[in-house]
Amino acid sequence: MTAATATQSRPSPYAQLFRIPGTKAFCVAGAVARLPISMMSLGIVLALNHLYDNWTIAGSMSAAYILAVAVVTPFYARLFDRFGQRRVGAVALSVQVIAMLSFAFAALNRVPIPLLFALAVVMGLTQFSFGALVRTRWAYALRDSGNESLLNTAYAMESAIDEIVFIVGPILAAFLATSVHPVSQLFVPTLACGIGGAVFFSLRRTQPPVLEPVNVGPAGAPAGARQVDDLTMRQLRTGAPKAKSALRYPGVLPILIVFLVFNMSFTAFDVSVTASMKAAGVEQWLGLQLAMFAVGSCIGAVIFGSHEVKGSHWRHMVMFLTLLTVGFVLLRLMMDSFVVLGLLEMLTGLCVSPLFATGNLIVKDAVPARSLTEGLSWLTTAGSVGTSFGSTFAGAVLDAAGPHVSMMIPWIAVGCSVPLALLGWALARRRG
Repeated sequence: MTAATATQSRPSPYAQLFRIPGTKAFCVAGAVARLPISMMSLGIVLALNHLYDNWTIAGSMSAAYILAVAVVTPFYARLFDRFGQRRVGAVALSVQVIAMLSFAFAALNRVPIPLLFALAVVMGLTQFSFGALVRTRWAYALRDSGNESLLNTAYAMESAIDEIVFIVGPILAAFLATSVHPVSQLFVPTLACGIGGAVFFSLRRTQPPVLEPVNVGPAGAPAGARQVDDLTMRQLRTGAPKAKSALRYPGVLPILIVFLVFNMSFTAFDVSVTASMKAAGVEQWLGLQLAMFAVGSCIGAVIFGSHEVKGSHWRHMVMFLTLLTVGFVLLRLMMDSFVVLGLLEMLTGLCVSPLFATGNLIVKDAVPARSLTEGLSWLTTAGSVGTSFGSTFAGAVLDAAGPHVSMMIPWIAVGCSVPLALLGWALARRRG
Protein backbone atom coordinates (compact mmCIF):
# COMPACT_ATOMS: atom_id res chain seq x y z
CA MET A 1 0.00 0.00 0.00
CA THR A 2 1.39 3.39 -0.98
CA ALA A 3 1.66 6.29 1.43
CA ALA A 4 -1.05 8.15 -0.50
CA THR A 5 -3.42 5.17 -0.26
CA ALA A 6 -2.75 4.82 3.46
CA THR A 7 -3.51 8.49 3.99
CA GLN A 8 -6.77 8.25 2.04
CA SER A 9 -7.89 5.14 3.95
CA ARG A 10 -7.14 6.62 7.37
CA PRO A 11 -10.40 7.72 9.04
CA SER A 12 -10.84 11.34 10.03
CA PRO A 13 -10.10 12.20 13.66
CA TYR A 14 -13.77 13.02 14.19
CA ALA A 15 -14.81 9.57 12.94
CA GLN A 16 -12.31 8.01 15.34
CA LEU A 17 -13.85 9.92 18.24
CA PHE A 18 -17.32 8.54 17.67
CA ARG A 19 -16.12 4.97 17.22
CA ILE A 20 -15.51 4.93 20.97
CA PRO A 21 -18.59 3.36 22.64
CA GLY A 22 -20.90 5.78 24.39
CA THR A 23 -19.36 9.00 23.09
CA LYS A 24 -22.20 9.87 20.71
CA ALA A 25 -24.79 9.72 23.48
CA PHE A 26 -23.04 11.93 26.02
CA CYS A 27 -21.91 14.36 23.30
CA VAL A 28 -25.46 14.94 21.99
CA ALA A 29 -27.06 15.04 25.45
CA GLY A 30 -24.45 17.51 26.66
CA ALA A 31 -25.04 19.71 23.62
CA VAL A 32 -28.80 19.91 24.28
CA ALA A 33 -28.25 20.61 27.98
CA ARG A 34 -25.98 23.56 27.09
CA LEU A 35 -28.70 25.56 25.32
CA PRO A 36 -29.18 27.90 28.32
CA ILE A 37 -25.66 29.33 27.91
CA SER A 38 -26.67 30.93 24.63
CA MET A 39 -30.29 31.79 25.43
CA MET A 40 -30.75 32.71 29.07
CA SER A 41 -28.49 35.76 29.26
CA LEU A 42 -29.77 37.20 25.96
CA GLY A 43 -33.30 36.17 26.93
CA ILE A 44 -33.06 38.22 30.12
CA VAL A 45 -31.89 41.26 28.14
CA LEU A 46 -34.68 40.94 25.57
CA ALA A 47 -37.40 40.32 28.18
CA LEU A 48 -36.34 43.07 30.58
CA ASN A 49 -35.80 45.68 27.88
CA HIS A 50 -39.27 44.94 26.52
CA LEU A 51 -40.90 45.09 29.96
CA TYR A 52 -39.09 48.18 31.27
CA ASP A 53 -37.47 49.79 28.19
CA ASN A 54 -34.17 50.25 30.01
CA TRP A 55 -30.87 48.84 28.76
CA THR A 56 -29.08 49.42 32.07
CA ILE A 57 -31.59 47.33 34.05
CA ALA A 58 -31.60 44.62 31.39
CA GLY A 59 -27.81 44.47 31.16
CA SER A 60 -27.35 44.60 34.94
CA MET A 61 -29.78 41.76 35.58
CA SER A 62 -28.12 39.65 32.91
CA ALA A 63 -24.76 40.43 34.51
CA ALA A 64 -26.09 39.51 37.97
CA TYR A 65 -27.22 36.16 36.62
CA ILE A 66 -23.90 35.48 34.88
CA LEU A 67 -21.89 36.56 37.92
CA ALA A 68 -23.90 34.24 40.16
CA VAL A 69 -23.17 31.40 37.73
CA ALA A 70 -19.49 32.25 37.86
CA VAL A 71 -19.38 32.21 41.65
CA VAL A 72 -20.76 28.68 42.07
CA THR A 73 -19.41 26.89 39.00
CA PRO A 74 -16.10 25.80 40.64
CA PHE A 75 -17.99 24.69 43.75
CA TYR A 76 -20.19 22.36 41.71
CA ALA A 77 -17.12 21.16 39.79
CA ARG A 78 -15.38 20.09 43.00
CA LEU A 79 -18.50 18.17 44.00
CA PHE A 80 -18.56 16.42 40.61
CA ASP A 81 -14.88 15.53 40.91
CA ARG A 82 -15.28 14.37 44.52
CA PHE A 83 -18.52 12.39 44.38
CA GLY A 84 -19.13 11.66 40.68
CA GLN A 85 -21.23 13.21 37.93
CA ARG A 86 -24.39 11.13 38.32
CA ARG A 87 -24.60 11.36 42.09
CA VAL A 88 -24.30 15.16 42.20
CA GLY A 89 -26.04 15.84 38.90
CA ALA A 90 -29.36 14.21 39.79
CA VAL A 91 -29.90 16.66 42.65
CA ALA A 92 -28.27 19.72 41.08
CA LEU A 93 -30.24 19.41 37.84
CA SER A 94 -33.60 19.20 39.66
CA VAL A 95 -32.86 22.35 41.65
CA GLN A 96 -31.65 24.11 38.52
CA VAL A 97 -34.82 23.43 36.52
CA ILE A 98 -37.05 24.59 39.41
CA ALA A 99 -35.08 27.85 39.72
CA MET A 100 -35.22 28.53 35.97
CA LEU A 101 -38.98 27.93 35.86
CA SER A 102 -39.47 30.22 38.88
CA PHE A 103 -37.63 33.08 37.18
CA ALA A 104 -39.46 32.59 33.87
CA PHE A 105 -42.91 32.61 35.51
CA ALA A 106 -41.95 35.61 37.65
CA ALA A 107 -40.92 37.58 34.55
CA LEU A 108 -44.09 36.47 32.79
CA ASN A 109 -46.15 37.91 35.66
CA ARG A 110 -44.06 41.12 35.84
CA VAL A 111 -43.09 40.89 39.48
CA PRO A 112 -41.24 43.91 40.98
CA ILE A 113 -37.67 44.47 39.76
CA PRO A 114 -35.98 43.76 43.14
CA LEU A 115 -37.70 40.38 43.39
CA LEU A 116 -36.81 39.56 39.78
CA PHE A 117 -33.17 40.49 40.48
CA ALA A 118 -33.18 38.15 43.48
CA LEU A 119 -34.66 35.31 41.41
CA ALA A 120 -32.07 35.91 38.68
CA VAL A 121 -29.29 35.54 41.24
CA VAL A 122 -30.88 32.41 42.71
CA MET A 123 -31.24 30.97 39.23
CA GLY A 124 -27.56 31.68 38.54
CA LEU A 125 -26.52 30.02 41.79
CA THR A 126 -28.08 26.75 40.60
CA GLN A 127 -26.17 26.59 37.30
CA PHE A 128 -23.18 24.35 36.63
CA SER A 129 -20.99 23.85 33.59
CA PHE A 130 -22.15 21.04 31.30
CA GLY A 131 -19.27 21.91 28.98
CA ALA A 132 -16.73 21.02 31.66
CA LEU A 133 -18.55 17.77 32.43
CA VAL A 134 -18.56 16.74 28.76
CA ARG A 135 -14.88 17.62 28.28
CA THR A 136 -13.98 15.61 31.37
CA ARG A 137 -15.81 12.61 29.92
CA TRP A 138 -13.87 12.99 26.69
CA ALA A 139 -10.58 13.01 28.58
CA TYR A 140 -11.40 9.76 30.34
CA ALA A 141 -12.98 8.08 27.31
CA LEU A 142 -9.92 8.81 25.16
CA ARG A 143 -7.50 7.75 27.87
CA ASP A 144 -9.27 4.43 28.43
CA SER A 145 -9.44 3.70 24.70
CA GLY A 146 -5.77 4.55 24.08
CA ASN A 147 -6.63 7.52 21.85
CA GLU A 148 -5.53 10.36 24.12
CA SER A 149 -3.81 12.04 21.16
CA LEU A 150 -7.30 12.91 19.88
CA LEU A 151 -8.04 15.16 22.86
CA ASN A 152 -7.27 18.27 20.80
CA THR A 153 -9.86 17.12 18.25
CA ALA A 154 -12.42 16.39 20.98
CA TYR A 155 -11.98 19.78 22.62
CA ALA A 156 -12.13 21.54 19.26
CA MET A 157 -15.32 19.66 18.42
CA GLU A 158 -16.85 20.65 21.77
CA SER A 159 -15.97 24.26 21.00
CA ALA A 160 -17.74 23.80 17.66
CA ILE A 161 -20.78 22.43 19.47
CA ASP A 162 -20.69 25.44 21.77
CA GLU A 163 -20.79 27.63 18.69
CA ILE A 164 -23.65 25.65 17.15
CA VAL A 165 -25.50 26.25 20.41
CA PHE A 166 -24.67 29.95 20.07
CA ILE A 167 -25.95 29.88 16.49
CA VAL A 168 -29.27 28.27 17.35
CA GLY A 169 -29.76 29.99 20.71
CA PRO A 170 -29.78 33.68 19.71
CA ILE A 171 -31.90 33.01 16.60
CA LEU A 172 -34.41 31.05 18.66
CA ALA A 173 -34.41 33.60 21.49
CA ALA A 174 -34.94 36.55 19.16
CA PHE A 175 -37.67 34.73 17.22
CA LEU A 176 -39.54 33.72 20.36
CA ALA A 177 -39.21 37.18 21.92
CA THR A 178 -40.45 39.03 18.83
CA SER A 179 -42.92 36.53 17.32
CA VAL A 180 -44.35 34.54 20.25
CA HIS A 181 -44.02 36.42 23.54
CA PRO A 182 -41.28 38.63 25.05
CA VAL A 183 -40.74 36.09 27.87
CA SER A 184 -41.25 32.83 25.97
CA GLN A 185 -37.53 32.52 25.22
CA LEU A 186 -36.88 31.85 28.91
CA PHE A 187 -38.88 28.60 28.92
CA VAL A 188 -37.19 26.81 26.00
CA PRO A 189 -33.69 26.61 27.51
CA THR A 190 -35.25 25.33 30.73
CA LEU A 191 -36.86 22.47 28.85
CA ALA A 192 -33.65 21.70 26.94
CA CYS A 193 -31.59 21.72 30.12
CA GLY A 194 -33.99 19.37 31.88
CA ILE A 195 -34.20 16.83 29.08
CA GLY A 196 -30.58 16.93 27.95
CA GLY A 197 -29.27 16.90 31.51
CA ALA A 198 -31.46 13.96 32.55
CA VAL A 199 -30.20 11.88 29.61
CA PHE A 200 -26.58 12.92 30.22
CA PHE A 201 -26.55 11.87 33.87
CA SER A 202 -28.29 8.59 33.05
CA LEU A 203 -25.30 7.48 30.94
CA ARG A 204 -23.33 5.51 33.50
CA ARG A 205 -21.00 3.73 31.07
CA THR A 206 -19.02 6.86 30.20
CA GLN A 207 -19.13 8.47 33.64
CA PRO A 208 -15.58 9.24 34.82
CA PRO A 209 -14.50 7.35 37.94
CA VAL A 210 -14.02 9.25 41.17
CA LEU A 211 -10.26 9.54 41.51
CA GLU A 212 -8.60 10.21 44.85
CA PRO A 213 -4.90 10.15 45.73
CA VAL A 214 -4.11 7.16 47.97
CA ASN A 215 -1.26 6.72 50.47
CA VAL A 216 0.28 3.35 49.60
CA GLY A 217 2.75 1.58 51.88
CA PRO A 218 6.36 0.94 50.84
CA ALA A 219 7.24 -1.84 48.47
CA GLY A 220 8.66 -3.91 51.30
CA ALA A 221 5.44 -4.02 53.33
CA PRO A 222 4.72 -7.21 55.31
CA ALA A 223 3.40 -10.09 53.26
CA GLY A 224 0.20 -10.16 55.26
CA ALA A 225 -0.58 -6.53 54.52
CA ARG A 226 -3.68 -5.90 52.45
CA GLN A 227 -2.97 -4.88 48.87
CA VAL A 228 -4.45 -1.78 47.25
CA ASP A 229 -6.63 -3.98 45.04
CA ASP A 230 -8.35 -5.34 48.14
CA LEU A 231 -9.29 -1.94 49.56
CA THR A 232 -12.89 -0.84 49.34
CA MET A 233 -13.86 2.53 47.82
CA ARG A 234 -14.88 3.74 51.27
CA GLN A 235 -11.44 2.88 52.65
CA LEU A 236 -9.73 4.54 49.73
CA ARG A 237 -11.64 7.76 50.31
CA THR A 238 -11.17 7.69 54.07
CA GLY A 239 -7.40 7.37 53.91
CA ALA A 240 -6.91 9.84 51.05
CA PRO A 241 -5.45 13.29 51.57
CA LYS A 242 -7.63 16.18 50.50
CA ALA A 243 -6.95 17.31 46.94
CA LYS A 244 -5.84 20.91 46.63
CA SER A 245 -7.71 23.48 44.59
CA ALA A 246 -7.01 23.64 40.86
CA LEU A 247 -6.16 27.32 41.34
CA ARG A 248 -2.96 26.35 43.13
CA TYR A 249 -1.39 24.60 40.13
CA PRO A 250 1.10 26.66 38.08
CA GLY A 251 -0.32 28.15 34.90
CA VAL A 252 -3.97 28.16 35.94
CA LEU A 253 -4.26 31.73 37.26
CA PRO A 254 -2.64 33.35 34.18
CA ILE A 255 -5.05 31.69 31.76
CA LEU A 256 -8.02 32.56 34.00
CA ILE A 257 -7.05 36.24 33.94
CA VAL A 258 -6.73 36.16 30.16
CA PHE A 259 -10.16 34.52 29.82
CA LEU A 260 -11.77 37.02 32.19
CA VAL A 261 -10.50 40.01 30.20
CA PHE A 262 -11.13 38.90 26.61
CA ASN A 263 -14.58 37.43 27.37
CA MET A 264 -15.83 40.94 28.14
CA SER A 265 -15.87 41.45 24.39
CA PHE A 266 -18.60 38.99 23.44
CA THR A 267 -21.53 40.22 25.54
CA ALA A 268 -20.51 43.83 24.91
CA PHE A 269 -20.69 43.07 21.19
CA ASP A 270 -24.06 41.29 21.51
CA VAL A 271 -25.67 44.09 23.54
CA SER A 272 -24.27 46.79 21.23
CA VAL A 273 -25.49 45.05 18.08
CA THR A 274 -28.88 44.45 19.72
CA ALA A 275 -29.27 48.16 20.45
CA SER A 276 -28.00 49.15 17.00
CA MET A 277 -30.44 46.88 15.17
CA LYS A 278 -33.34 47.92 17.40
CA ALA A 279 -32.59 51.57 16.62
CA ALA A 280 -32.52 50.72 12.90
CA GLY A 281 -35.89 48.96 13.11
CA VAL A 282 -34.58 45.54 12.05
CA GLU A 283 -34.73 43.79 15.41
CA GLN A 284 -36.37 40.73 13.81
CA TRP A 285 -33.02 39.88 12.20
CA LEU A 286 -31.08 40.09 15.46
CA GLY A 287 -30.76 36.35 16.02
CA LEU A 288 -29.39 35.78 12.52
CA GLN A 289 -26.98 38.70 12.86
CA LEU A 290 -25.55 37.43 16.13
CA ALA A 291 -25.39 33.87 14.82
CA MET A 292 -22.96 34.85 12.04
CA PHE A 293 -20.20 35.17 14.64
CA ALA A 294 -20.94 31.67 15.88
CA VAL A 295 -20.97 30.29 12.32
CA GLY A 296 -17.42 31.50 11.77
CA SER A 297 -16.37 30.11 15.14
CA CYS A 298 -17.89 26.73 14.32
CA ILE A 299 -15.96 26.58 11.03
CA GLY A 300 -12.80 27.55 12.87
CA ALA A 301 -13.33 24.74 15.37
CA VAL A 302 -13.69 22.12 12.63
CA ILE A 303 -10.49 23.32 10.94
CA PHE A 304 -8.58 23.52 14.22
CA GLY A 305 -9.67 20.04 15.33
CA SER A 306 -8.71 18.45 12.01
CA HIS A 307 -5.02 19.21 12.46
CA GLU A 308 -2.46 18.16 15.00
CA VAL A 309 -1.45 21.19 17.02
CA LYS A 310 2.28 21.55 17.63
CA GLY A 311 4.22 24.03 19.71
CA SER A 312 3.26 26.03 22.77
CA HIS A 313 -0.43 26.43 23.48
CA TRP A 314 0.38 29.88 24.88
CA ARG A 315 1.89 30.91 21.56
CA HIS A 316 -1.34 29.91 19.84
CA MET A 317 -3.31 31.85 22.47
CA VAL A 318 -1.38 35.06 21.70
CA MET A 319 -1.86 34.59 17.97
CA PHE A 320 -5.64 34.03 18.20
CA LEU A 321 -6.12 36.98 20.58
CA THR A 322 -4.23 39.28 18.21
CA LEU A 323 -6.38 38.19 15.27
CA LEU A 324 -9.54 38.65 17.34
CA THR A 325 -8.50 42.19 18.27
CA VAL A 326 -8.07 43.11 14.62
CA GLY A 327 -11.43 41.55 13.82
CA PHE A 328 -13.27 43.57 16.48
CA VAL A 329 -11.68 46.78 15.20
CA LEU A 330 -13.08 46.01 11.73
CA LEU A 331 -16.48 45.18 13.22
CA ARG A 332 -16.59 48.56 14.93
CA LEU A 333 -15.72 50.35 11.68
CA MET A 334 -18.43 48.53 9.68
CA MET A 335 -21.17 48.30 12.33
CA ASP A 336 -23.67 50.41 10.35
CA SER A 337 -23.69 48.04 7.38
CA PHE A 338 -25.31 44.91 8.74
CA VAL A 339 -24.56 42.72 5.70
CA VAL A 340 -20.86 43.58 5.74
CA LEU A 341 -20.92 43.27 9.52
CA GLY A 342 -22.22 39.71 9.19
CA LEU A 343 -19.45 38.73 6.77
CA LEU A 344 -16.82 40.23 9.06
CA GLU A 345 -18.37 38.40 12.01
CA MET A 346 -17.84 35.10 10.20
CA LEU A 347 -14.20 35.90 9.45
CA THR A 348 -13.51 37.14 12.97
CA GLY A 349 -15.27 34.15 14.48
CA LEU A 350 -12.81 31.75 12.83
CA CYS A 351 -10.37 32.24 15.70
CA VAL A 352 -12.87 32.09 18.60
CA SER A 353 -13.33 28.33 19.02
CA PRO A 354 -9.60 27.63 18.58
CA LEU A 355 -9.05 30.23 21.30
CA PHE A 356 -11.33 28.41 23.74
CA ALA A 357 -9.99 24.98 22.79
CA THR A 358 -6.44 26.22 23.38
CA GLY A 359 -7.43 27.50 26.82
CA ASN A 360 -8.90 24.10 27.68
CA LEU A 361 -5.69 22.39 26.59
CA ILE A 362 -3.60 24.74 28.76
CA VAL A 363 -5.72 23.83 31.78
CA LYS A 364 -5.62 20.12 30.87
CA ASP A 365 -1.81 20.25 30.94
CA ALA A 366 -1.71 22.22 34.19
CA VAL A 367 -3.97 20.21 36.53
CA PRO A 368 -4.02 16.51 37.50
CA ALA A 369 -6.78 14.24 36.23
CA ARG A 370 -8.63 14.16 39.55
CA SER A 371 -9.12 17.97 39.39
CA LEU A 372 -9.86 18.29 35.67
CA THR A 373 -13.55 19.17 35.98
CA GLU A 374 -12.73 21.85 38.54
CA GLY A 375 -9.94 23.27 36.38
CA LEU A 376 -12.13 23.47 33.30
CA SER A 377 -14.96 24.96 35.36
CA TRP A 378 -12.68 27.70 36.66
CA LEU A 379 -12.06 28.56 33.02
CA THR A 380 -15.82 28.78 32.48
CA THR A 381 -16.08 30.91 35.62
CA ALA A 382 -13.45 33.36 34.43
CA GLY A 383 -15.23 33.67 31.11
CA SER A 384 -18.58 34.18 32.85
CA VAL A 385 -17.20 36.94 35.05
CA GLY A 386 -15.81 38.62 31.97
CA THR A 387 -19.10 38.38 30.09
CA SER A 388 -20.98 39.80 33.08
CA PHE A 389 -18.66 42.80 33.16
CA GLY A 390 -19.06 43.20 29.41
CA SER A 391 -22.85 43.32 29.49
CA THR A 392 -22.82 45.70 32.47
CA PHE A 393 -20.37 48.13 30.88
CA ALA A 394 -22.09 47.94 27.51
CA GLY A 395 -25.53 48.61 29.04
CA ALA A 396 -24.29 51.64 30.94
CA VAL A 397 -22.37 53.02 27.94
CA LEU A 398 -25.38 52.45 25.68
CA ASP A 399 -27.65 54.56 27.89
CA ALA A 400 -24.97 57.24 28.22
CA ALA A 401 -23.43 57.46 24.74
CA GLY A 402 -25.10 55.04 22.32
CA PRO A 403 -24.06 51.86 20.45
CA HIS A 404 -21.20 53.42 18.45
CA VAL A 405 -19.28 54.06 21.66
CA SER A 406 -20.21 50.77 23.35
CA MET A 407 -18.99 48.88 20.27
CA MET A 408 -15.46 50.00 21.17
CA ILE A 409 -15.48 47.85 24.31
CA PRO A 410 -14.86 44.53 22.46
CA TRP A 411 -11.60 45.44 20.73
CA ILE A 412 -10.29 47.28 23.80
CA ALA A 413 -10.97 44.24 26.02
CA VAL A 414 -9.34 41.73 23.68
CA GLY A 415 -6.43 44.08 23.02
CA CYS A 416 -5.75 44.29 26.77
CA SER A 417 -5.68 40.49 27.01
CA VAL A 418 -2.79 40.16 24.51
CA PRO A 419 -0.02 41.40 26.87
CA LEU A 420 -1.52 39.27 29.63
CA ALA A 421 -1.24 36.20 27.39
CA LEU A 422 2.35 37.16 26.55
CA LEU A 423 3.09 37.25 30.26
CA GLY A 424 1.52 33.80 30.71
CA TRP A 425 3.61 32.47 27.83
CA ALA A 426 6.79 33.90 29.40
CA LEU A 427 5.97 32.26 32.75
CA ALA A 428 5.28 28.95 31.04
CA ARG A 429 8.63 29.06 29.20
CA ARG A 430 10.41 29.84 32.47
CA ARG A 431 8.83 26.84 34.17
CA GLY A 432 9.71 24.68 31.17
